[in-house]
Amino acid sequence: MIHESAQIHPSAVIEGNVTIDANVSVGPFTYITGNVTIGEGTEIMSHVVIKGDTTIGKDNRIFPFATIGEESQDKKYGGEVTKVVIGDRNVIRESVQIHRGTVQDRGVTTVGNDNLLCVNVHIAHDCIVADNIIMGNNATLAGHVTVEDYAIVSALSPVHQFCTVGAHSFIGGASVVVQDVPPFVMAQGNHCKPFGINIEGLKRRGFEKPEIHAIRRAYKALYRNGNTLEEAKAEINKEIEAFPVLQGFLDLFEKSTRGIIR
Repeated sequence: MIHESAQIHPSAVIEGNVTIDANVSVGPFTYITGNVTIGEGTEIMSHVVIKGDTTIGKDNRIFPFATIGEESQDKKYGGEVTKVVIGDRNVIRESVQIHRGTVQDRGVTTVGNDNLLCVNVHIAHDCIVADNIIMGNNATLAGHVTVEDYAIVSALSPVHQFCTVGAHSFIGGASVVVQDVPPFVMAQGNHCKPFGINIEGLKRRGFEKPEIHAIRRAYKALYRNGNTLEEAKAEINKEIEAFPVLQGFLDLFEKSTRGIIR
């Protein structure tokens, strides 16, 4: 079903069970097929491919040569019905690839709201990309990666399978992430190492000075005071009641399967 207000270029090909809501525009030579839903106000430019079981929300901008909902690059994938779900107000730049999930994991690749995915970003199967994230040119997520709110993954930085990039963290350019990056931490290198907390980012997002000082103390407990991970957890836990924002550290420690950068 295509809403009467949608603007579809005559050279675009739309087939299958496709729903296009009001005020969507679809540019020339774009191909949309499968069980696809595109939300109100989304702009799809030329030469875009959208396939599979894919849901795209409202007011997104999708630039030329992006590919969304294609089969995963996992050799275990055998044609099962899996999904891509994308939220609202994302900017998906040229040649971005977002592949659908696998039945061996969640079965869905998720992108939240208000994200900027720069040129040639790759989001592999079963990834979770939360909200307000920036991924620079050629940043790539392998399968099963989680990127939490307000994280920045700079250009040319790959993230290994099953890693988590914590909320408000900052990954420097051309870095290789092979273990989890705790929230609020700045990291860079091959392999990624911690270089303090993302103070400027926290200030821009309205964190109060006492919260930033508490985050700095947590960082020192984890990286500067010679603690084991269990000792660092105990120190951070002492401040949780006064500074709930620190819960992000403990949550990451609890769910980590690859360990954290040290």
